[in-house]
Amino acid sequence: MNKLQGISRRHLLSVGATTMLAGSAGLLSPRRAFAQSQVSLQLSWLHSTQFAGSYIALKNGWWQENGLEVSLLQGGPNAPVEPPVISGTALVGISAADYTAAAVEEGAPFKILGVAMQKNPFAIASLAENPVNEPSDLDGKRIGMALANMPVLEALCQLNGVDISAIEVIPTQYSPQPLVAGEVDCLLCWETDLPVAMTIQGVDNVTMLMADHGYSVHSQTYIATEDSLANRREEIVALMSGEVRGWEKYREDTDAATDLTLEMFPDAGLDAETQRLQAERQVPLMFSDLTDENGFGWWTDETVAANIETLGLLGRTVTPDLWDRSILEEVHGA
Repeated sequence: MNKLQGISRRHLLSVGATTMLAGSAGLLSPRRAFAQSQVSLQLSWLHSTQFAGSYIALKNGWWQENGLEVSLLQGGPNAPVEPPVISGTALVGISAADYTAAAVEEGAPFKILGVAMQKNPFAIASLAENPVNEPSDLDGKRIGMALANMPVLEALCQLNGVDISAIEVIPTQYSPQPLVAGEVDCLLCWETDLPVAMTIQGVDNVTMLMADHGYSVHSQTYIATEDSLANRREEIVALMSGEVRGWEKYREDTDAATDLTLEMFPDAGLDAETQRLQAERQVPLMFSDLTDENGFGWWTDETVAANIETLGLLGRTVTPDLWDRSILEEVHGA
């Protein structure tokens, strides 16, 4: 596969069919242990270093130490996160605040328990010779993107006083090719995929992370139902405890995390060099002064308020009680 093609993802709604990995159910589970609770964690996308912290927790038996036998259910274009969590097939799912807000508006009883990505990964990628370094640079530019993401671009422009009518939106597939070929001046994408693909191919590019310009939407968030929080709380605490350990270990050595991912998924078509760079670039999105002080997955009233503002621009109305930090407080001993 040409590395410049990238991999589309649910957040950009430009996806096709995929092959489920690790068996027909697309899941991984450790060896059975006596008297352990069997639970599932629903991932938000295909197996890759994006979820390497979970793989580390599984490989090291940290969930088993907590009395759990955990299956990791692969996500993808045909495997949305929310239905398995609602049905109880998965105890916890990895989603994003905008998706959770949409589900809650339709009556889903979700709570956000943790925030893996402290910064939203949406970015504007451009070539170094014609860079977009700040939102005002979009004026007069041709941007390639999925039309489904117009609310995202509109929110960024509104947050930064940019006239969106001065930007030419060109529908494109989720690939760096239109930018490399000069068909567009920039792309709306994830920081950890299309820019990485270009870098691997030696294409000099820059990214403007939208989170650095007011676009505050928590991503890679852990969700559970209110019923699970009330009746399966100990299992959720045990699951999140393993996640915290796994991601802290990931942070210490992203190369080792990548090696484990490649070892666990040898037939997934993952390019080692690309996965290593993706793993490295994911770290500053997931860890910050806030997590250094309080622990992995943390958030504050201030970050929730910023999320509510941005979600409002995306047409989603939520209240602060969508976020429930009690599980993390127990995990981190707060």
